[in-house]
Amino acid sequence: MGHGGDVIAELTADHREVEEMFDVIEHTTPANERQTAAERLTIELVRHSVAEEEHLYPAIRERFPDGDLIADKEIADHARVEKMLKDLEGLDAAGPEFDRRIAVLKAEVSAHVRDEEENLFPRLRQACSPEALNELGDKVRRAKTFAPTRPHPGAPATPPANRLLAPGVGLVDRARDYVTGRGK
Repeated sequence: MGHGGDVIAELTADHREVEEMFDVIEHTTPANERQTAAERLTIELVRHSVAEEEHLYPAIRERFPDGDLIADKEIADHARVEKMLKDLEGLDAAGPEFDRRIAVLKAEVSAHVRDEEENLFPRLRQACSPEALNELGDKVRRAKTFAPTRPHPGAPATPPANRLLAPGVGLVDRARDYVTGRGK
């Protein structure tokens, strides 16, 4: 969840964590353990996406001449992933459809991660001072603390609505997770 460092270090650490979660899902046999790993993956992907939408993409819009185009593309990527996560929610982890959807989700997330790390992050490092990157890292960590933990494909993905609604939705999601034991 919170790794420390500037925004690029924080988000890159999240990416490695998500890759490890995909590996756990792919190499775990008992369905209940795969289901739990998929729930953890969903929680982390949703929190990561919300934090990027609240803080990273507005910074990109502000600092890059083509920032609106880039941010809109990244948000569209997130919307596709969030829909996939929602579709995965009710599936039996022992079934073949679960494996198929995990493979599609992994391909989508991997492409998004590769694009961010190879293109977006180097440009961001050039466009921002170390202090600005550290401040963004702090904001992203704070946002992940209050972000929703379940996919909400219909929720707003851009400020100011996402910043206003995400903490309340996150509180409800965490309460549901606590009651059901989800993500433990």
